Amino acid sequence: MRVGLLIYGTIETVSGGYIYDRKLVEVLESAGDSVEIISLPWRSYPLHLADNLSNSLLNRLAMLNVDVLVQDELNHPSLFLLNEKLRSRVRYPLVSLVHHLRTSEKHARLMMPLYRRVEVRYLRSVDGYIFNSNTTRAVVEGFVGTDKPSVVATPAGDRMGKVIEPAEIRERAQAEGPLRLLFLGSVISRKGLHVVLDALNKLDSMDWTLTVAGSLEAEPGYARRMIGRAERCGWSHRVNFTGPLVEEDLRRILRESHLLVMPSSYEGFGIVYLEAMGAGLPAIGTTHGAAREVIRHGETGYLVEPGDSDGLARTLLQLNQDRERLAKMGKAGLEGFTAFPGWAESMLKIRHFLSGLAG
Repeated sequence: MRVGLLIYGTIETVSGGYIYDRKLVEVLESAGDSVEIISLPWRSYPLHLADNLSNSLLNRLAMLNVDVLVQDELNHPSLFLLNEKLRSRVRYPLVSLVHHLRTSEKHARLMMPLYRRVEVRYLRSVDGYIFNSNTTRAVVEGFVGTDKPSVVATPAGDRMGKVIEPAEIRERAQAEGPLRLLFLGSVISRKGLHVVLDALNKLDSMDWTLTVAGSLEAEPGYARRMIGRAERCGWSHRVNFTGPLVEEDLRRILRESHLLVMPSSYEGFGIVYLEAMGAGLPAIGTTHGAAREVIRHGETGYLVEPGDSDGLARTLLQLNQDRERLAKMGKAGLEGFTAFPGWAESMLKIRHFLSGLAG
C-alpha cells in the first residue's frame, strides 16, 4: 500500500500528535508499505487559509502516486476548500487523522464562528476519519454525522519500554523530601501551567518541586510569562524549566517524579497521562476532553475542573500528606497502563482500516 501523509512542519516535532504520526509511519513501513510525507510550512492562520488558492499545492497533491492520502487534521485551514477541488482530480480517498479539533480549544469569541465554519467544511470534505479517542469521535460526529467510515485507534504509552518496577513505586513515594511534580508538554496556555503555579502559590506550608519538561517555543510569550512568574515568586530553586528532553532524560525524570500535573483545558487524548501511569505516577488532568478515558478518578489519578486551582491545591496537599495513597494510586496507574494497547497494535488497526479504503 502506498500512503501519503500530509502534515505541517517536520514529523520530528516534539508533541503528542507528532509522536502518533511518527508511530503510524514506523508501523506502516515495517509492514512493507511506502509512506510519502508531504510537509506544508507552519505559517499564520490567514496564510494557511490562502493555501486553498494555491494551484501549485493542488497540482502537487493531484500528482501523488498513492493509494490513500492521510491528512493530519491540524492542516485543515490549508485544505478546507482545496480538498473539494482535489476530489474531482484523484481516485485515492482522503482520510483525516483527528487528534482534536481547533474548535474544542479556547479562542477569542469573535474568531470562533470562522474557526468552526472552516473546520466543519474541512471535515465534510474527506472520505473517512482516524480518531485518537472516543471523545474526539463524538465531537466530530456531533458536527458532521456518522455516515463516513472511521476507526478509533488510541495512542499508547510504551515507546520508552519499562520505566519502573512495581516495588520501586512505594519506595519512591515514601522517601523523605519534597513532593516532586512533573509538568510534561509544550508550555502553552491550553496545557494549564498557570493553573499549576496558581495552585502552588496556595501551598506555602508544603515542600514541593516542579519540573516543567517541554518546548518553550510553541507559545513563547506565554512561556516567558510563566518563567517570569516563577522567578517573581522566588521559586528559581523549586521550578526547573528543562525544555524538551531526549528519551533517556525523560525516562529519568519519570522515574524520579511523584506525580504528573497537567490540568489542560482540553486534550483529545493525552499521551502524557498514559506515559506517566506507565512510570507509576498518578496523573492529574481535567474533566474536559479525553483525559477521563485514561485517568480513573480517585484510582489512577484525579480529574479537576479546568482552571480550578483551589481544587488542584487541595489534591496536591492530600497526596503529599498521604504518601501511602500516592503509592497505591501509582501502582494502580501502572496496572491500568498495561490494559491499553501498545503502539504496534493501535497503528496496525489503522493500517487495516486504510487498506479497506484503498481497495
